[in-house]
Amino acid sequence: MTNPLLQDWNTPFEIAPFDRIADTDFAPAFDAALAAHKDEIAAIADNPEPPTFANTIEAMEAAGHLLDKVLGTFFTVAGADSNEAREALQREFSPRLAAHSAEITGNKALFQRIETLWQDRDTLDLTPEQARVLMLTRRGFVRSGAALTGAEDARMTEIKSRLAVLGTEFTQNLLGDERDWYMELSEDDLEGLPAFLVAAAREAGRDKGLNGPVITTSRSLATPFLQSSPRRDLREKVWRAFTSRGGRGGKTDNRAIAAEILALRKERAALLGYDSFAEYKLETEMAGTPTAVRDLLMAVWTPAKARAEADARVLEQMLHADGQKGPLEPWDWHYYAAKRRRAEHDMDEAELKPYLQLDRMIEAAFTCANRLFGLEFAPLDIPLYHPDCRAWDVTRNGRHIAVFIGDYFARGSKRSGAWCSAMRGQAKFPQEQAPVVINVCNFAKGDPALLSYDDARTLFHEFGHALHQMLSDVTYESISGTSVARDFVELPSQLYEHWLEVPEVLREFATHAETGEPMPQDMLDKVLEAANFDQGFQTVEYVASALVDLEFHLGDPPADPMQKQAEILEQIGMPRAIAMRHATPHFAHVFSGDGYSSGYYSYMWSEVMDADAFEAFREVGDAFDADTAKALEANILSTGGSVDAAELYERFRGRLPGVEALLKGRGLIAA
Repeated sequence: MTNPLLQDWNTPFEIAPFDRIADTDFAPAFDAALAAHKDEIAAIADNPEPPTFANTIEAMEAAGHLLDKVLGTFFTVAGADSNEAREALQREFSPRLAAHSAEITGNKALFQRIETLWQDRDTLDLTPEQARVLMLTRRGFVRSGAALTGAEDARMTEIKSRLAVLGTEFTQNLLGDERDWYMELSEDDLEGLPAFLVAAAREAGRDKGLNGPVITTSRSLATPFLQSSPRRDLREKVWRAFTSRGGRGGKTDNRAIAAEILALRKERAALLGYDSFAEYKLETEMAGTPTAVRDLLMAVWTPAKARAEADARVLEQMLHADGQKGPLEPWDWHYYAAKRRRAEHDMDEAELKPYLQLDRMIEAAFTCANRLFGLEFAPLDIPLYHPDCRAWDVTRNGRHIAVFIGDYFARGSKRSGAWCSAMRGQAKFPQEQAPVVINVCNFAKGDPALLSYDDARTLFHEFGHALHQMLSDVTYESISGTSVARDFVELPSQLYEHWLEVPEVLREFATHAETGEPMPQDMLDKVLEAANFDQGFQTVEYVASALVDLEFHLGDPPADPMQKQAEILEQIGMPRAIAMRHATPHFAHVFSGDGYSSGYYSYMWSEVMDADAFEAFREVGDAFDADTAKALEANILSTGGSVDAAELYERFRGRLPGVEALLKGRGLIAA
């Protein structure tokens, strides 16, 4: 019991004692915790007493606490601060976890107890939440193959184990590609780059152990470089590196992995009686069917493509006016869109960025949460897994609600993107448990750290997910926080982005890094006026990715995903100067796990709701209206997965919205 992962944590709020945990602690802790969970499950399955909700479902909810504690700690550091040892452990743990999960859902005695309760559910006098947990538990077992027998049962176990290995390999290959590629810049190459980007590039160079500035494939460096560098040859080099991540050949190439994943998913769905993986996956989502998803995406695609093509003609004229020949290329779009934005909206990212300080934007997100939900945030001085991390004690009316951890800066040990996770979820059973929630981002480091407007929106987005975790108020952890339908989980995050655009928020928190002066009113007006600038491009690159994801999981799996990707893009008429937001070899949402597979559309499905949900505040004329905020918390943020997602939304708004609110919100049709 000298292993700190296996001890009781006598730390503030029982946070993992990161300063005492070594990489060598993870494997023995994992072994012990996995064995303990196996014993707990066996005791439930082999219980001679007749099944009851308490001795079966609640017993399963209470089991696995030690395993959750170990894995919550391990996967936090493995994703945000990886190293060779942690990557090796991921490769070891993933198939064993998949096998463990398959062993549980394949336990016939356990499934029979659950099935008995399901058949007798009307006589059990369950609360609505308990009835929901029973339904979800049984459904999860059935969809995992619990009803399969013989060779089919064994094959399902093999498939899930192999998929776990492949998902880990995909993620680690992508991280390796992103970590290894960089482009050194000479002093001449810095011409035209804003000061904030030069400072960030120098910081990235120091991170690589170099004396000069570099551009990496981190979006916080690559995108502003594409926006500002007049060197077309260097833009092309960065663009090609960014869009070819995971597909450059060699040991980190993900193309064959993606093909095998798609084939195994198809086989998995067929074993369960579904014609396609998309039909299997979407059955439990709000969308319900692939047809409903495609209808939504195509309803958005048509006006977005028309807008993007019109924009492309303008940008190509600007390209030719600069003396450049040939058509507009993908590595030209950001550069000329930025020039157009400056000309039409008098908006310059370099002028705007000093007003978007990271610390002030964090403060803005916290203040909005205080005004809406009464939350207060006090800094915590506790050991965390990396010096860049910081933590806060979240309270309401003096009562501890959660611990919130922010890990905001890009580094080579962190996978790309931004995400929210919970090291510990909220629960009341078997005892009260406050969540420990983490936001991880990849912003460029600086002194002070400055954000682009998109970065600031990302910060608010991930904090919206955090609020969904922190404000959760259910009994059972399996349905707490973000444990909801995939196409509902993005509603709180995308909805929270709207508060960044509230003028009074920007007036208070968008202050200049050097002078401390608030953003001038004319600049603030321009920021809000330009909110929908380049929406054709942004919508097309997103919807194209979502359509490719959907089509990949319908019909026969492609032997060559890249060829299939090209065919899909040709069929929908993808504009030549725009690339998918996530090409197949780096489409981590879809291939690093099952989370967003056949589900990348969910951001747009949720956006249909978030555009309508913020209207509830607009209708009463106050973005901080107390009654509307209370209704939002009661019906959306606190309920987790305790109620069907469509019912929750109807409770909040009285109806489900149509796509028109989204199109108007993106400026793709007239308001």
